[in-house]
Amino acid sequence: MGLLVAAQSLGGASPPIIISLGGLVGQQLSSNPAASTLPVSIYQLGLALSTLPAAWIMNRMGRRAAYVLGAILGVISGVVAAQGIAHSDFVTFCIGTALAGFYAACVQSYRFAATDMVSEPAQQAKAISRVMIGGLIAAIIGPQVVIWTRDALPATPFAGSFYSQAALALLALPLLMGLRLPPPQSKKAVVGDARPLGEIARTPQFVVACAAGVVSYGLMAFLMTAAPMAMVGCGHSVGEAAMGIQWHVLAMFVPSFFTGKLIARYGKRPVTALGLLMIGAAGVLALTGLDIFHFWGSLILLGVGWNFGFIGATALLTECYRPSERAKVQALNDFLVFGTVAMASFGSGQLLHSAGWNGINIGMLPLVAVVLVLLGLHSQRRAKA
Repeated sequence: MGLLVAAQSLGGASPPIIISLGGLVGQQLSSNPAASTLPVSIYQLGLALSTLPAAWIMNRMGRRAAYVLGAILGVISGVVAAQGIAHSDFVTFCIGTALAGFYAACVQSYRFAATDMVSEPAQQAKAISRVMIGGLIAAIIGPQVVIWTRDALPATPFAGSFYSQAALALLALPLLMGLRLPPPQSKKAVVGDARPLGEIARTPQFVVACAAGVVSYGLMAFLMTAAPMAMVGCGHSVGEAAMGIQWHVLAMFVPSFFTGKLIARYGKRPVTALGLLMIGAAGVLALTGLDIFHFWGSLILLGVGWNFGFIGATALLTECYRPSERAKVQALNDFLVFGTVAMASFGSGQLLHSAGWNGINIGMLPLVAVVLVLLGLHSQRRAKA
């Protein structure tokens, strides 16, 4: 478990670098303001498209093989993105962020690897929280790397941060090679008593768990992508925008110290609902002003809400499948979550440009309300059953 936490610390530092700088580099390299968030959107798309092949590799060759391959691609992605900046080549930069998506898909899977390492279902939420504590260290590493290295190469601003992203993935490689995880399931065990994926996807449990994951992660990523550009557009500095992302990512992972305990005490659904309410509160706070307090406060609420909502949704998902169905259900869930995130992020630049920061925050509130209603209805149905 310790190696997974360390690997999460290094791998989880890459997204803050890409997300906090991707839009700014996009503005620098692209003449079209609406395309400024395209590098981040392509990163999200690469993550979504990589969930299925990554799951296939894990199922056939084991999680460790997929994780090592992911870290190798993480190294390559950072170098390619930095070269794109150095040569003022927007397409090359986007290729670099797309390659980072496979590494991110593997890092996102570390939480499922943690559940494989515990035998009792009651301990799974705590195992997920324990691994995601590594994100707390990542929350410090990623934004600080941006601050320390964004001007390390004066002729090519921001390139140093992406070379550093490659170095972090390189440091993760020996940790991932030392992992000792359960072997992949045999074909017989996988086929065994497994239900068709379509049947599982239609169950109320899967619909609620997946919807909570999609909205928690999707809204968080959407607002996190737009926030640095909105801050800079409102007259705040790049450093203040990066610090806002650091506070946000810290808020995403600090609660992991006790989220598992909250779930064990109060249940998965109430904690998930609390997370969604906090995400809604983040949008309301953002609508009250454009000072640093409003941006940073909104990002902090958004981070804590994501932690409760996403860990709760992940824990809910573990109720949806049998051991023989684990790989395909996890892959489908992550494909839907990160596919939705990718589609949403493709529109974030245009929406920020047309509707503004306030329009984005107003638009998120109905989505939160819908999932809260689904959670409430499912809880009532379970109580009656």
